[in-house]
Amino acid sequence: MMQALSKHLFYPLWDLKDRSQRLQEWKNLEEQQWWPQEQVRQLQWQRLQELLKYAHRHSPYYREVFATCGVKPEDIRTDVDFQRIPVTTKQDIRNHTNRFISDKYDKNRLVSAKTGGSTGVSLSLYFDEACQEKRNAAQLLSDRWSGWDLGLKKASIWGNPPVPKSFTQKLRLRLLDRVIYLDTMNLSDESMTAFVDRWRRDRPGAVFGHAHSIYLFARFLRANQITDCRPKGIVATSMMLLEHERTVIEEAFGCKVTNRYGCEEVGLIACECECHRGMHINLTHVFVEFLDANDQPVKPGQPGKIVVTDLNNRGMPLIRYRVEDMGVYSEKSCACGRGFPILERLEGRVADFLKLPDGGQVAGISLVERTLTKVAGVEQMQLVQDRLDRVIVNRVKGSDFTEQTDSLLLDAMREVFDERVALDIVDMSSIPQELSGKYRFSICKV
Repeated sequence: MMQALSKHLFYPLWDLKDRSQRLQEWKNLEEQQWWPQEQVRQLQWQRLQELLKYAHRHSPYYREVFATCGVKPEDIRTDVDFQRIPVTTKQDIRNHTNRFISDKYDKNRLVSAKTGGSTGVSLSLYFDEACQEKRNAAQLLSDRWSGWDLGLKKASIWGNPPVPKSFTQKLRLRLLDRVIYLDTMNLSDESMTAFVDRWRRDRPGAVFGHAHSIYLFARFLRANQITDCRPKGIVATSMMLLEHERTVIEEAFGCKVTNRYGCEEVGLIACECECHRGMHINLTHVFVEFLDANDQPVKPGQPGKIVVTDLNNRGMPLIRYRVEDMGVYSEKSCACGRGFPILERLEGRVADFLKLPDGGQVAGISLVERTLTKVAGVEQMQLVQDRLDRVIVNRVKGSDFTEQTDSLLLDAMREVFDERVALDIVDMSSIPQELSGKYRFSICKV
């Protein structure tokens, strides 16, 4: 009954109270996802042109960019025209934050956020309320692909969970958000045991959280033979979901994992549907490009740097913003019938790619994943390249660790790194988290 009341009464009433367009945008997205891709792309291009005209008039930063590159919004009629606008970097935002902000808004009245700076550059970001509502609508849509629905109670495995303080915040938690938290900053047998007890009382219908943190909790469930935590959906986000982690999570919960990709700067970028064969790009809210080292488009199936234009944010427009992630897109259609194209796979952040002495590079996340599935006895590992000729292998022993484990680990690493690169194994009790509660498994400092 509470789920039905939340979905059909409290959600609409709360939107009415806030004069929000979130539910209306969600209903629009529910319809648009089934449009033919050509029709969705027409809407996307229309929204892109509206954004370009707006940024040209109201963003001092982009007004100067347009003038410098000799382009006017009305000149942009094709993808090739669009590529004449230079790529925006994190450094650009950090150096010129206030110039990005629209002159139609008071900065102090915008919604603000700050990225954690995991790639070395911390950013201050600003969004108008309508942008936030549309982002929330896209999240509702993608969450429903996992098996969750409005009003269904959630179990959130997250770092630094929010603590409701005001009466309104507490009321919202009880009537709308309906979420219980496992704080990933305190993952221990005691905290996870207490969370299982809470789960049994509250019976959440879906799990949301950092991919690796969900995996750690799944391993705890499996190790303790706990089989009554059975959600209808699982959404793994905020980190790359490794395939061996997906296997363990699905086995422990008896439920498929939905992989979701987004970032603080632009919101939802892509998410898996119920077919789990790649992630559908959030076409009506973002314009996504995949570019090579020279900022030229790559072909389908080839890795490229992900560059995103936010079609929602008027408070602080972001055009052709390089998110510092690598990914591969596909022109294949999905069996689900949705018109949103496919992000075939993520290959990690640019900062996760390790460098080879001969000038090549390797996706560190992929190397970690391959090694963990190949070498028995390693529970967790992290690669840190502090010099071109050295990689530190932080290794956590698994229950099946033997005297041969480390030599097999080095052999697996030598398939990528030759003798010019020193490989130093460091015994760790656990892999340290970032302040956000996320984990990084490949770090290049070169």
